[in-house]
Amino acid sequence: METKAKILLVEDDTNLSLVLKDYLEMLGYETILKNDGEEGLKAFKKEDFNLCILDVMMPKKDGFTLAQDIRTLDEDIPIIFLTAKTLKEDRITGFKIGCDDYITKPFSTEELSLRIEAILKRYIIQYRQENTPKIFEIGKYNFDHENMVLYFEETEKTLTRKEAALLKLLCKNKNQLVTRDFALKQIWGSNDYFIGRSMDVFIAKLRKMLNKDPNINIKNIHGTGFKLEINNNND
Repeated sequence: METKAKILLVEDDTNLSLVLKDYLEMLGYETILKNDGEEGLKAFKKEDFNLCILDVMMPKKDGFTLAQDIRTLDEDIPIIFLTAKTLKEDRITGFKIGCDDYITKPFSTEELSLRIEAILKRYIIQYRQENTPKIFEIGKYNFDHENMVLYFEETEKTLTRKEAALLKLLCKNKNQLVTRDFALKQIWGSNDYFIGRSMDVFIAKLRKMLNKDPNINIKNIHGTGFKLEINNNND
């Protein structure tokens, strides 16, 4: 069977982890299994992965801490949290760290497989869409969405995967309303309330990145969405 992608699975429940590993490999994913956060981080440093599935409650290093360590090494890799905890605070923590999904135990293996497929598909769509310009001109900025780099004069800023995806969506709909619901489903695959709060943080970051050109504004249309406004009139 052709390998679809390489997954780092970090889960301390021995029985569950072995079942998940066998299931993922049956689906065609190359799966590296580790049973605690420290071993998971060592594995991530040694090999290249397409996706991380992390249990939250683990010995030595919990899933949230492991995810933060992974983010310092790779801001873009998709992360799914597995947890028995259902507190809203934990969901908020997970999404603030930048996870792509959050699955509460118990869950079905079919549900997990569908979410993995959706995340990997979104990643491919976001950066390999046909008929999309490689470089977007945003006022005095140039945005290379494929390489996730924003250029301004002699400086350049590397964006995270979600920052680049959100800015690309705004660029494709320049001077047009992008609804919150549409943006959330396109980039995060869900219009979950907590993900929506996370998106507001990303919008604020993009505004700061683009603030060197006064002709650019990401306007908040209250309760509806956002609009990338560009005044092309030169001073």
